[in-house]
Amino acid sequence: MPLYLHNTVTRLKEEFKPLVPGQVRMYACGPTVYDYFHVGNARAFVVFDTLRRVLERRGYQVTYVQNITDVDDKIIRRAKESGTSPQAVAQSFTQAFFEDLQALGCRPADISPKATEHIPEMLALIGRLFERGHAYQAGGDVFFSVRSLPGYGSLAGKPLDELEKGARVEVNPLKRDPLDFSLWKAAKPGEPAWDSPWGPGRPGWHIECSAMSMKYLGEQFDIHGGGEDLVFPHHENENAQSEGATGKPLARYWLHNGHLQIRGEKMSKSLGNFWITREVLRTHPAAVLRIFLLGAHYRSPLDLTPENLDAARQGHAELLRTVERLNELLRTPAAEDYRADDAADRLEQERNGIVEHFEAALDDDLNTAGALGQIYTLANRSKQVLARRPDRTFKMFSTLQKVRDNLRDMLDVLGLTAESVDVPLEVRQWVEDRRAARERREWAESDRLRDRIAERGFLLEDTPFGTLVLRAADEPSTPGAAGGTA
Repeated sequence: MPLYLHNTVTRLKEEFKPLVPGQVRMYACGPTVYDYFHVGNARAFVVFDTLRRVLERRGYQVTYVQNITDVDDKIIRRAKESGTSPQAVAQSFTQAFFEDLQALGCRPADISPKATEHIPEMLALIGRLFERGHAYQAGGDVFFSVRSLPGYGSLAGKPLDELEKGARVEVNPLKRDPLDFSLWKAAKPGEPAWDSPWGPGRPGWHIECSAMSMKYLGEQFDIHGGGEDLVFPHHENENAQSEGATGKPLARYWLHNGHLQIRGEKMSKSLGNFWITREVLRTHPAAVLRIFLLGAHYRSPLDLTPENLDAARQGHAELLRTVERLNELLRTPAAEDYRADDAADRLEQERNGIVEHFEAALDDDLNTAGALGQIYTLANRSKQVLARRPDRTFKMFSTLQKVRDNLRDMLDVLGLTAESVDVPLEVRQWVEDRRAARERREWAESDRLRDRIAERGFLLEDTPFGTLVLRAADEPSTPGAAGGTA
C-alpha cells in the first residue's frame, strides 16, 4: 500500500513519492535554544522521529536534518536577564536539548546544524536574492520583498491582503511593506554580530533554516515538518526566500502537527501554560509520554491532562506486561509442548490481519492512534489465550512467538521498547522454591517467598501455563505545570 501524507500546501492527502527513488531527504525545525523545551515542542520532535522510523521501515534511505537556532532575539533577551552571554545561553540549552531528546526516546538527526556555524551560506543566499530582485537594503537591515514573489501566501493558503490583516509582523518604518521580513539585522550594541556586505549584523530567523536545509538536502527536498504555529510566518517566509533564490519550492511535502493544549488553549511559554519535558520525564517514563503524544492523530489538537498521562501509563504498563508474559512463557523448556484451545487457533488467523491494519494506519497519513489501537488489539488477544487452560492438541508455541515478535516490532516503529525482564538467578530460585512449597501445600512458606520476591521488585502471576515472573508496576505520579498552570 502506498504511503499518503497530508500536504499543507494542497490541504490534501497525497501519495508520497520522493524526488529520488529509494531516498528521502527530510528537514524538521529544531529548537531555539533559550530554554528547556516543553511538551508542546516535544510533540513535533516525537512525530517526525516516528515518521522517520516509518519511512525507514518501508525501506527508504532517510537523511534527516534538524537545526539548532542558536542566535535569536529570545536568546539575547535570556542572556541579559541572566547576566551571561548569548553564546553561553545557547551552548547550555543546546546540550540540554540533546539530553532531553535522547531521554524522550528520539533518535538524533543525521545532521544537527547550528545557525551560527552557517553564516557564509546565509550571506550567499541573501546575495542571490539581491541578484533576483527579491531583497532590498534599508539602513543596515536587509528585507525580503514579499510582493516581488507571485504566489506568496500559498503555504498559509491566504492572499496577501488577508495575511496582512491578521499577521503579527515586526513593525519597522524602514520596510516597504508591513509583511516584508528581515534577512539581515543591523548590529546592535551588546549583541552577536558578523561582517556582511551590508554592514555588521546577524541573520533573520527564516534565512537560517533555508540556508541550512539547502546546504545539506539540496535546493529542493522531500519533506519539511514542524508545528502548525510555524506555517505562518516562518515556513511561508522560508519557502518564499528559497523559491525566490532558486525558482523552485523548497520542499514537495509540508507536514505540520497540531497544537498541544491545556484547558483548550495552545501550550506556549508566552501564555505561561506549559509543562517542561524534562520535568515530566522525571515522573513518567519516556514511553508513557510518547504513547500520550502518539495517541491522537498528529494533525489533531491534543489535550494534556494528568488523567490522559495516567491513561497512557496504564496502557504502557499493560503492553509491557503482555510482552513480559510472552517472554516468560516462551523461555520455559516445556513451552513447545504447550497445547491451547480454539482461542490460540483464532489468534494465529488474526495475527497477520492485525499487523496489516497496523501498517495501513501508518500509511494513512501517519495515523499513530490507529496503529496503537492495533497494538492493543494484538496484546488483548494474546492475553485471552494466556488466560485459558490448555486442553487441546493445537501447538501454540510458534504462534505466541510470532505475536511476541510482532508486538516488539510494532512498538519499535513508534519509538517504544519492550525489553526482556532481567530476573536475577536468586529470584528464579525463590520462584522454584515457592513452586515446591506449594506442591507440599506449605502455604505460609509460599507466601513468605512471594513477599521476598516482591521486595526485589518482582511479582508472580500464576497462570494455567505455570508461574510467570513480572516487573512490579510503578505508581503513577503526575507533575504540575512548569512555569504556569496545568
